[in-house]
Amino acid sequence: MTRSRIARNVLRSTLISVVLLPICIVWVYPFLWMVSSSIKTNAEIFAGLGLFPEAIRLDNYVRAWNEAKVGDYFVNTVLVTGGSIVISVLAVSMMGYVLGRYRFPGKRIIVGLLAAAIFLPEGYTIIPVFDLINRLNLQGSLWGLTLAEAGGIHVIATLLFAGYFSQLPKELEEAAMLDGAGFLRIFWQVYLPLAKPVTATAIILQFMHSWNDFLLPLVLTLNQPELRTLSVGIYSFQGEYFTDWSGMAAAATIGLLPIIVVFLFLQRYFVEGIAGAVKQ
Repeated sequence: MTRSRIARNVLRSTLISVVLLPICIVWVYPFLWMVSSSIKTNAEIFAGLGLFPEAIRLDNYVRAWNEAKVGDYFVNTVLVTGGSIVISVLAVSMMGYVLGRYRFPGKRIIVGLLAAAIFLPEGYTIIPVFDLINRLNLQGSLWGLTLAEAGGIHVIATLLFAGYFSQLPKELEEAAMLDGAGFLRIFWQVYLPLAKPVTATAIILQFMHSWNDFLLPLVLTLNQPELRTLSVGIYSFQGEYFTDWSGMAAAATIGLLPIIVVFLFLQRYFVEGIAGAVKQ
């Protein structure tokens, strides 16, 4: 490689960094401001947009965890999110397996309806979901909320699994059938282990949906505050005449950290799952 080419590459990298650095700062600043606000007083929050407080006040986290019952809301959110992940991943992986590996009449219509359902606003499904939970006598319980949350990202995850399974070689299925394996065994022992990237993607999508969902938990726990999740419980900091902004920022920071941790652990599989599902 000539010196002129090396110089051009260095110049290009420098220009890209100069352009992207301000964009990155603007994008990250709201998160940094929220974390900074969680260790400030209410007066300091409204004093300016600076990130550095006069003194670090960790008592905001203690107050949020104990007095505002964020600890209880955190446990509820973990139980609901974990249960919804198990239910949704099992369901969408099997639906994706059928759509990706089998041919049957009306398959394209079903795929088209699933794709169209992506654009259906969540608010339109609140009433039927609420009615279904009541008919199952699961209202007022974490089981009912978990089942309701399990339907959050079914469409996207199903299509991802279908696209991924459709690319796997048919010889794997034929070899398993020669060994006497049936539908469930072929799916569980042969194809599902190969779909780790898409499984990780489905876990991340469902985790983010259930952990951050506000409208559905609000409706299902309206009369039972002890069953609230974090996204709903954070609003307990907002009163009629006073809002504890520093406590709210601390609670929001607590609620956001698990999402960051999960994504950092599964980001490699997330990218591979998206790339593998759309590969032609």
